[in-house]
Amino acid sequence: MTARAADRARYDRATAHLDAPLAIVDLEAFDANADDLVRRAGGKPVRVASKSVRCRHLLERVLAKDGFAGIMSFTLAESLWLARSGFEDVLLAYPSADRARFAELAADPKLAAAVTVMIDDPAHLDLIDAARDGGSEVVRVCLELDTSLKLFGGRVRVGARRSPLYSPAQLADLARTVARRPGFRLVGIMAYEGHIAGVGDSVAGRPLRSRAVRLMQAAARRELAERRAAVVRAVRAVAPDLEFVNGGGTGSVQTTAAEDAVTEIAAGSGLYVPRLFDNYTSFTGRPAALFAMPVVRRPGVGVVTVLGGGYPASGAAGPDRLPVPYLPQGLSYDPQEGPGEVQTPLLGSAADDLLIGDKVWFRHAKAGELCERFAELHLVEGDRVTAAVPTYRGEGHTFL
Repeated sequence: MTARAADRARYDRATAHLDAPLAIVDLEAFDANADDLVRRAGGKPVRVASKSVRCRHLLERVLAKDGFAGIMSFTLAESLWLARSGFEDVLLAYPSADRARFAELAADPKLAAAVTVMIDDPAHLDLIDAARDGGSEVVRVCLELDTSLKLFGGRVRVGARRSPLYSPAQLADLARTVARRPGFRLVGIMAYEGHIAGVGDSVAGRPLRSRAVRLMQAAARRELAERRAAVVRAVRAVAPDLEFVNGGGTGSVQTTAAEDAVTEIAAGSGLYVPRLFDNYTSFTGRPAALFAMPVVRRPGVGVVTVLGGGYPASGAAGPDRLPVPYLPQGLSYDPQEGPGEVQTPLLGSAADDLLIGDKVWFRHAKAGELCERFAELHLVEGDRVTAAVPTYRGEGHTFL
């Protein structure tokens, strides 16, 4: 029996008493992935990206491990909820325009001490001040550096369009603006190199593209390491008490951690290891989060139909954003239909061994987005479900 077949047998036994659709997290794989992130971080703390987990219980589990410290959140409402839930170090990774939550933040000493917000423009400070509604707490802020690689005088850009702050001078200017502004304190710098951390460099069947990605990433790493160090020097000249410099992502943990200027690493997807993280030469994780859909039809030889399954991930639309049928091996989508809203035909010889009511296990393309489809995650240890814990959605929160 192959390892994947053994996993399927375990998951089927563990959930035999449960009807699909359902989602699981294999705790042995989850913990092994967490240990690997810590190993690759080489002694620097890993800040957990909550958007890739979206389950308080699992956030608590990973933060209880040595090597992890703090949360990187994705909305201000989520940040305040997490802080009220007892998480004491929450970095909001994206600028917010949520005036009502900024008023809450500025009025509450506990929240103001626990939450750091992201800015890349003086207009963010103006918005926060206009939203204070009498709240006088000092708001902790972090500056975001644009990590994109610019070539040929800026005519070619590789990387996400995020912050407008690119040069050391630009970040130092905004740091001086924060320093002059009552009610704010600059505590950190963040730089997410998504074109390195979030792009696989070994795509099956595409050797030329994979080589091009590796060459691009090598050039981007060199350029960014030099520029990030210069940025940190420039900002520390203005704010010598800077608490952290955050960088990286699951796909770049070890290379980002090697930079002296970086004090902590951000990662989250590497805990669940969705399908987009299969295409890396630098690490291999274990799929930990899966969802199961039930077989509801057998239309003919070599085909079964499962309920639902049309859970595409965010990003530029394409086949790589679709979940993949994972267990049993040998199933694929009908190219004329793909994964559907309420039913999905699956093709392959493995279909002939499936009966009505059997489970087909899928992997999502991304990590935490799976949790927007399920109210709870069933935690599997060995061949047993030992707990069912709510996702954000299960706790009544759909933050974004």
